[in-house]
Amino acid sequence: MAEIKIISKEKQMPKVVKVAAYARVSSDKDAMLHSLSSQVSYFSKMIQSHDSWKYVGVYSDEGMTGTKIERDGFSKMIQDAKAGKIDIIVTKSLSRFARNTVDCLKTIREMKAINVDIFFEEQNIHTLSANGEFLISLLAGYAQEESRQCSENTLWRVRKNFKEGKPYGGSSMLGYKLVKGKFIVVPEEADLVRRIYALYLAGNGFCKIARILTDDGIKSYTGGTWSKTTIGEIISNVTYTGNLHLQKTFRENHITKRCIRNKGEKPIYVVEGNHEPIISQEIFDKAQELRKQKAAMGRGEKRKGPAYPFTGIIFCGECGHAFKHKVTKYYESWCCLRYDELGKAYCASKKIRDDVLKKACAEALNIESFDEISFKEKIERIDAFNGNRLLFHFRDGTAKEVTWQSPSRKDSWTDEMKQKAKERSLNYGKR
Repeated sequence: MAEIKIISKEKQMPKVVKVAAYARVSSDKDAMLHSLSSQVSYFSKMIQSHDSWKYVGVYSDEGMTGTKIERDGFSKMIQDAKAGKIDIIVTKSLSRFARNTVDCLKTIREMKAINVDIFFEEQNIHTLSANGEFLISLLAGYAQEESRQCSENTLWRVRKNFKEGKPYGGSSMLGYKLVKGKFIVVPEEADLVRRIYALYLAGNGFCKIARILTDDGIKSYTGGTWSKTTIGEIISNVTYTGNLHLQKTFRENHITKRCIRNKGEKPIYVVEGNHEPIISQEIFDKAQELRKQKAAMGRGEKRKGPAYPFTGIIFCGECGHAFKHKVTKYYESWCCLRYDELGKAYCASKKIRDDVLKKACAEALNIESFDEISFKEKIERIDAFNGNRLLFHFRDGTAKEVTWQSPSRKDSWTDEMKQKAKERSLNYGKR
């Protein structure tokens, strides 16, 4: 008779599961931050009360909406999960996790692909369960609709305020301090605004005005140096006339929340005589007319077709700013943006003629003449230093320095320039 042996099965220890939690509040108000603290405390105790769960930590975000996926705590949690540091993510509810259906399901599927479970406590759903994703799809749809309704309610209140001539939000600006929704004139700053308009109407461009103010030791409203963008914003700001234009921008939708300039898609509400003016309507109108004239003249110089090959690639080795393209009556060149706006006192770099730059590029690439396709394929960045030095950074990680030659006065003359000089000489001889 065969002998039967009974082998006792060893008791297996339960597998230790790495568990983390995610908490979020959509406002940084004291009450909300207290709620976040309570969530963190609750999840910490909950996870550590399970013998088979290893506490990883609680990832959190404050003052962020669920419609935005760019959250530091959330992103760090997903990275750690992908690195194998997390097996289960616990969160209060779907609405705390995300209100954007597409991004929510994308994250769930990413986690599901690496066998990371997400547990929504309020709905009692595990995403790795058989019906988890189906239920999540339905709930995520409801959450997104809830977000849309909240957005619509806020939008209704904003538009109601606009119709009544009340600004939504707003902030202080050069010349005005915003106090309880009212613009109060700051005398010293108002004088500076008037000076900027006077300089502009006297024929000075934005760059020159920025240079004048910087040279005079006057700090910009933010405390730094002036720029042509800042001057342009002041010249085009109708608020300085005492009138208020509301809904100059609007949000694309409740998901992207991208701010779009209103070009007639939505009504613009004009509140006349809302506050004390700093400049007259007549001066403002003259400035806008001058802007239009300058813009019309400038459009004739703009290049048609694709962007210049060196745009966003050549930088100043002296101050770090990008080089910009310049067009004169005789030739094209590249110069440092800071030098162009503020002058040599702030950057002593040299400008480089476009044809000279192309010749240096051909030398760096070891080809006979400049080829844009080859240039874009191989060169990632160019640093321009004083001493006519150009440092070419190649996409393969190598670098090469080329010294360019300043063209002689004779070589600088184009056929067109020679012809015009000849005509001037003949006309002078006929006098």
